[in-house]
Amino acid sequence: MTDEHQETTHFGFQDIPESEKAGRVRGVFGSVASKYDVMNDAMSLGIHRVWKDAMMDWLAPRPGTRLLDVAGGTGDIAFRYLARAGQAHATVLDLTEPMLIEGRKRAEAERLSGSLDWVVGDAMALPFPDNTFDTYTISFGIRNVTRPQDALNEAYRVLRPGGRLMVLEFSQIPNELMQKVYDLYSFNIIPRMGQAIANDRDSYQYLVESIRKFPDQDTFLGMVKAAGFDNAKYRNLTMGIACLHSGWKI
Repeated sequence: MTDEHQETTHFGFQDIPESEKAGRVRGVFGSVASKYDVMNDAMSLGIHRVWKDAMMDWLAPRPGTRLLDVAGGTGDIAFRYLARAGQAHATVLDLTEPMLIEGRKRAEAERLSGSLDWVVGDAMALPFPDNTFDTYTISFGIRNVTRPQDALNEAYRVLRPGGRLMVLEFSQIPNELMQKVYDLYSFNIIPRMGQAIANDRDSYQYLVESIRKFPDQDTFLGMVKAAGFDNAKYRNLTMGIACLHSGWKI
């Protein structure tokens, strides 16, 4: 007998039981792990690098700090953080082990293994004690979490007092005409790129749909504040295609 009252969530434009989402997300990223970084460059025409640099500019990593990068995949944010901070330590957590394996390869190639830990885990139930990290980042990952509010609550728990949250995520363009143009590109071009480069159209169809289901800037800002973060604010990037949200655990 099925539970008629089971909570549901979205997987792209589909409504599915909450219990299924993590497995489906794991399947998506496990499928595209080896081509993930290449696809990021292709989909954004390389602009994702500018966004991530803007994230580091606002974050201003400091020496001696501990970073937790959630949904950190292949380590792109962690590598940037370590480069800016000089002497620091980063823990990369991801639900999908194949993504972490790709990141470990990069760390070994760049001789950064001693400054990095790689952990398979769930953003909604972090395997770390309270007050552990100075910085928490999540880049293009929170929209894939089954309950984003739970992930933000966990971020607050594991940060030390004075710690910083920084979320980089696709968002909504305030201009309706520009949003329509962006939609035409996203739904018609990106899945085709996924097929051509990663041999996986369906995964990139999901990723495009998941962007449209994610809350707008002000709604998500309210979620950051609800988790307990102070001085919370956001900055739009490239007209709002992406957005940075920042908050502090005071």
